[in-house]
Amino acid sequence: MPLKFRKPLIYLITSGETTAATTPNSKEFLEVLTLVESAPTSQVNLLQLREKNLRARVLYELTVQAAEILRNTETLLLVNDRADIASAGGADGVHLTSSSIEAKVVRETFGSDFLIGVSTHSLAEVRAARDQGASFAVFGPTFETASKDVYGPPVGLNSLREAVVEVGHFPLLALGGISLDNAADCFRAGASGIAGISLFKDPSKLPAVVARVREIFQETNEAGPEQ
Repeated sequence: MPLKFRKPLIYLITSGETTAATTPNSKEFLEVLTLVESAPTSQVNLLQLREKNLRARVLYELTVQAAEILRNTETLLLVNDRADIASAGGADGVHLTSSSIEAKVVRETFGSDFLIGVSTHSLAEVRAARDQGASFAVFGPTFETASKDVYGPPVGLNSLREAVVEVGHFPLLALGGISLDNAADCFRAGASGIAGISLFKDPSKLPAVVARVREIFQETNEAGPEQ
């Protein structure tokens, strides 16, 4: 599925604070749904359920409820890693990590309309995601961030810029340590949008944060290309 949104693409990723003990009645389960509910009116384009520790049955239930909330809105729903649950639960697609099955296998299995996002950390991984039929990729960590320490030091803006040039029109989103203070740097480097956990975590602030990100993108475009 190609992404048809106008730039910038806003990709909200849930925090993963649910656990194997979480049930559909748990506070943290309901908090995820509250964040999902705030996404369409905040003009979030993409939302990933990154709840890696949930039992499969509970993740399926979360997916079903989130998909129902987002039905007939412009916010598309992805499930982290579990393409089977995403498809069965009515989500629009899956987000693949570096340890997931390859994008080409998912594309062959679930068809051309299934949305596939891929996490990438190098130019080679970005190129592979594009060539294997992914819909888009996130690239990072762009900046220092505790949640991405496992992937090593930040790739930096220069690597982001090189990756954007390499893949052309393939949508590439900056991820990792993104804030309102450095979003403009990502856009100047050519990112199609930004993905984040902490930046988009508070549903009460989400509309204002997304609006500001879009303003920053517009201001960056009006300033002209990076010198």
